[in-house]
Formats: sequence, C-alpha cells, structure tokens
Amino acid sequence: MATRFEVVLHGENPAALRAAGEEALRLVEALEGQLSLFRAGSEIARLNARAAREPVRVTPALFALLQQARKLSEESGGAFDITVAPLVRCWGFMGGDGRLPRPEEVAEARLKVGMGLVQLGPEDCTVRFAREGVMLDLGAIGKGYAVERAAEVLREAGVTSALLHGGTSTVQAIGQPPGEEYWKVAIETPSPSVESPRRLLAMVPLNDEAMSVSGVWGNSFEAGGRTYGHIIDWRTGEPASGTVLAAVVLPSAAETDALSTALLTLGVDGHDRIAGLRPAMRTLVVSEAGGQLRVEAKGIQLHQEFKG
Repeated sequence: MATRFEVVLHGENPAALRAAGEEALRLVEALEGQLSLFRAGSEIARLNARAAREPVRVTPALFALLQQARKLSEESGGAFDITVAPLVRCWGFMGGDGRLPRPEEVAEARLKVGMGLVQLGPEDCTVRFAREGVMLDLGAIGKGYAVERAAEVLREAGVTSALLHGGTSTVQAIGQPPGEEYWKVAIETPSPSVESPRRLLAMVPLNDEAMSVSGVWGNSFEAGGRTYGHIIDWRTGEPASGTVLAAVVLPSAAETDALSTALLTLGVDGHDRIAGLRPAMRTLVVSEAGGQLRVEAKGIQLHQEFKG
C-alpha cells in the first residue's frame, strides 16, 4: 500500500477512542506486511515466487480476498484485474515514473496477465499460476480492504462516529460527526500539475459508506504528446486513456477501491455497466479531451459550475 492512513474519532471516552484507533492502525500495518508486493517476506511476495511451480496454500483471509477479486474482475469484464503487475512493470510504473515500452515487450507481458491464469483451490485455500511470470498485485483493492478491516475493528470497539482514509483516495465513514447528518468529503477537479489551481468538483455526503477515487494524473508520464497513466488496461496492454478520474461510493471500501479502478479503465462508455453492479451505488467519471473536462455523475451532486 505504501501510503498514509489516518483516522478521526468522536466519542465520550478519549482513552478508549485512542486505544481503538491504535488497534485499527496496527491491523493496517499487519495487512501491509501480508499484502504488499514490495515486501520480500509478505504472503503475496511468497505466493508470486512459488505459485507457477506448485500450489501454494494461503491464509483463509487472503484466499477470501482473492475470491472477491476474481468476482469483481468477472463483474467488470476484466476492467479490474489483480494480475496486471507484469504490464505495470513493463510500462515502468512498478517503483518508477513510467516509460514507453517496445511493442514486443507489451506483447510478452500480456501473455502473463489475466485471471484465467490463476487457479484457486477452495478445498485447501491454495493458489496456482498457469505459467511462469504471472504476478498478483493487490494495489487496486488492498488499500480499500485495509480501510474496511480497520473500520470493522473500530465498530467492534464500540466506535459509532469515525472517518478513516488511506492515502486520501479511499475513505470510510462510520456514522456521522457530532451535530451533523453526514460526513462531507470533497472531490477536487483533476489536474496534470500539482501547481495548477484546484476547483471543487463535488462534496459527497457519507454515512456508513466508503468512497474511492482513482486518478491518472497523479502518476503518469508524457511521450509523443500523449499522457500515459499508471492504470493499465490489460485487455489492450496500454494505460487507460481518455478518463482522468473516477469515483465510486458503496458500503464496502474494498469494492469501491476495485470498482473505481474498473470505472477509470472503462470510462464513460462503461459507466452504466459499473454503476449497475450494485444497488444504490453512486459514481462519477471525469474525461478529458482537448484540455476540456467532461463530468458525468450518477447519484453524486456536482458543484454548481459543473452542473448542466
């Protein structure tokens, strides 16, 4: 995950709140040690190193997460896929700022990508890869999963009012703040430069809900007059293009994390498909062409200047 997690808690017992918050953040740190692709001793790293040679037994919790990831991949038509790591590496985004690969490099990486190459054995919680080079990367669901699990810890401790986030891109609301009906979370207009002025795109009310925002311009490079972002569409082998931001609101932070990535990949053309996957899902998509932003929202109230 390699990002900052923070939590805001409200209640009448400060000592109990602090203890609950610290326990939740300890769980996040433990999940980082289990799910990180970049920690040599993590469960995912060990799985990636061995699963092409033999079935690898994993913990029931990780196996359940992989099953959930498979279901979300199927529902999104592959727009969300945890096997995309070989393509992320090919495009230079795995620990780097990106690069333009040769076509033959992309073709080779695509042979190692796709959930059809991952065999799950529910009878004994084993995972097997169909060929060498397959690599799982939970970056597009792990942060949301960690936020969701941390929220469970807070609820079990009796916390009824809290807001926690991972990297500001996934946020989970528990209840509402004192004297308010909802937590209010802002979405700003995307920009290719951190120095560009940001405008308010939407103020999203959350009550026992999660929201994830996926964007392109936070990690991208330019080549040949085109911007290439870090969200890779494994079906084409190239970074998703046209869409620069997507947001999803649902009760499950793991689902919002995954489905915001899927929505960013599919863009406006796939908006109806993703928005129809869950009852009462709220979504937002921002596309860009010729320097102009186009915003489409379902269930999210846009700021006045973006209405119409």
